[in-house]
Parts: sequence; C-alpha cells; structure tokens
Amino acid sequence: MHPQAQTLWRGPRWTLALLLACLGMLGPFSIDTYLPAFSGIAAQLGATPVQMQQTLSAYLFGFAVMNLFHGALSDSFGRRPVVLWAMAVFTLASVGCAMSTTIGTLVFFRALQGMSAGGGMVVSRAVIRDLFAPADAQRVMSQVTIYFGIAPAIAPMVGGFLFVHADWHAIFWLLAAVSAALGLVMWRKLPESLDPAQMQSFHPMHLLRGYWQMASSARFLALALASGVPFNGLFLYILSAPVWLGEHLRLGPTQFFWFFVLSIGGIMGGAWWSGRLAGRIKPKRQIRIGFTIMVATSVVNLALNAALPPDAAWAMFPVALFAFGWSLMVPVVTLLVLEQVPERRGMASSVQSFIGAMANGLVAGVISPLVMHSTFALAFASSVMLAVGVISWLWVKPQVT
Repeated sequence: MHPQAQTLWRGPRWTLALLLACLGMLGPFSIDTYLPAFSGIAAQLGATPVQMQQTLSAYLFGFAVMNLFHGALSDSFGRRPVVLWAMAVFTLASVGCAMSTTIGTLVFFRALQGMSAGGGMVVSRAVIRDLFAPADAQRVMSQVTIYFGIAPAIAPMVGGFLFVHADWHAIFWLLAAVSAALGLVMWRKLPESLDPAQMQSFHPMHLLRGYWQMASSARFLALALASGVPFNGLFLYILSAPVWLGEHLRLGPTQFFWFFVLSIGGIMGGAWWSGRLAGRIKPKRQIRIGFTIMVATSVVNLALNAALPPDAAWAMFPVALFAFGWSLMVPVVTLLVLEQVPERRGMASSVQSFIGAMANGLVAGVISPLVMHSTFALAFASSVMLAVGVISWLWVKPQVT
C-alpha cells in the first residue's frame, strides 16, 4: 500500500471505482458492440463465418498475451504511463478497424485492440490495492464489478443501433472516441499509485525470476484458476448468444437484451452484496457462499436442460444466478491473488488476467463452436469450467489464511 495513499485520492471511493471500472470495461465493451454486426461485416468484406470468428479469437489471444506484460511494465515504470499508452494504442487500433477494407486488415487491428485493451483491466486491480487496505479494497473492487457489469449489458444494444442506423464502421469509430476520451480523463485524474520505493527492475532476468516465482507457486496458480476460469461458465453463454438465444430459445434480435439484462443484473447484484459483506465475514466464507450458489445453479441448469425442451421462460434465469454467485466471490479471490506477491502486484494481476484470458480465448475459439448446437452441451461445458474453479479453490483453501 502506498504510504501516502490518503492524499493521492481525496474524492469519494465510488468515483475512483467508476474511473477504474471504465478502464476495465473497455475490453468487454469492444467485444460485445460489434457482435450484432457480424453478418454485415462478413457480407461487406466477403468473409466466411470462420474468418469472422478469427476477428474475435485474434482479439482475445492478443488480450491474453499482452496481459503478461502490462502489469510488469506498471511495476517498473508506474501505473499511469501504462494506462495512457494503452489508451493511445487502443484508439489507433480502433481507427484501423473502422478503416479496414479486407478481413485480414480487420483481424490485424482487432489483435492490436486486444493487446492494448488489457492494460486498463490489469493495472486497475493493482491501483486498488496500492491505495486501499484489504477490506476497503474489497469494497472498491466490488464497486468496480458493479460498474463493469454495465458494459456487456448495453454494448450489444449500442452496437446493434449503430449497425442498423449507420453501418459497422460506426461501431469502431465510437470505440475510438470512447478510448480517446477515457485516455484524456485518465491523464487529468488518475494518480500515480505505485510507491517509488516498490518499483521493480525491468531487466529481463529480474522479470523472468518474477514470472517463475508465480508459475512455480501452486498456491498462486490455484487461486488464479479459481478466480479466472469460472467466469467462462457465463462467458460461454455470451459468446453462444446468437445461436442459443436465436435458434434454441427462438428469440428475435430485439429480445436478446433480456438475457444481457438478467445476467448483468446478476453480476451487479452479487458485486453489491460482496461489497456489503466486506469486513463483516471471513473471506473464505464469502468465497464458499459464491461457489455454493454457482454449483447449485449449475446442477439445476443441467437437470432442466436434460429434462425439458429449450424455453426462454426458464433458460436464462440459471445463467443469471450463476453470474450472481461468480460476482459475489471474485472480488475476494482476486485480492487474494494479488496478496500472494505483494511486491509485484502488477505482475500478479498480469498473470491472473493472462490465465483468465487464455481460458476466454479457448472458449471463444474451440469450446463455444463445439457445444453451441445443444443446450445440454452448453450447460455441461459451463459446469466443467466451474468445476475447474471449485477444485482449485478446495485444494488451495487450507493454505489461505
């Protein structure tokens, strides 16, 4: 924690949380805004469905790879420079996407978007722990999760509106404008939260020792898996939404928002409760409650999908409850990950985000196309990803104080 943390941010906690949430939600916002325009982009650029999927996979894998470095850079050069450079690169990449005339060019600039989008998400976690003690940090992290949940809810509606009333290029021009404005706000308002005494060397051998310290720590990896992989039980449904909602549940494009409203409502509700519980119950108990909700919901979801034909009247509610359980426990586990290596919080956040992003890329590029044909297969795959998180937590729980 920065020794002058009290003077670095004098405003209300919720304003900092909002600022950091905007940094973190730029990534998911840039995914979900262009999904409604898939067919239009494919038609105009002469792209196949597989090529269009590559625009998503390139973004996610670019996001995952650079996540390994954003935090290490912020440990060595400060939080502010990394955030400002990430916003600048994202803005330029968004302009490149808007001006793309071939599918190859679009894939390239989407990868560049992904490589820069993670900077805000990774660094914002480190900033929170730089400025706040554990209980307060959990409250701020919960507030960030609440605000963060707004992006996936409104992004498809914004993207669909722009696609219908303008064209798909307008979506990327909007992303360029948003990131440029966000960069300006960060330049004006975001304090440098890294204590100069805690700056790390950027020498390659020093970095490699840091990465090896985390990669060789079973406790660190288990906590990172427990925090990052269960989200994919929800993310799978988001990625499969066009098929799941449109074909299986027979909803029209204008009805898709019900799923996003319910699932994001679950995220925001769980995050709100997580903040209320901060400092009142032990972290282990809060994590147990979150996982219990997710496990119970997954069992019910499997049973319903095995016994009943797909129906929008019930199918979206288990996913929303799953989201509630995830957002209840993830602020706590995230802070536990950062506390494993307190002198390298930026790098710890990087590795944690890398693990989650690699899982996201695997879900987007491999798992979702394999299971979206069946509602039961979707429910089963979601449960498997939750199981990875549960097993990881049960293994590491006795070692967590």
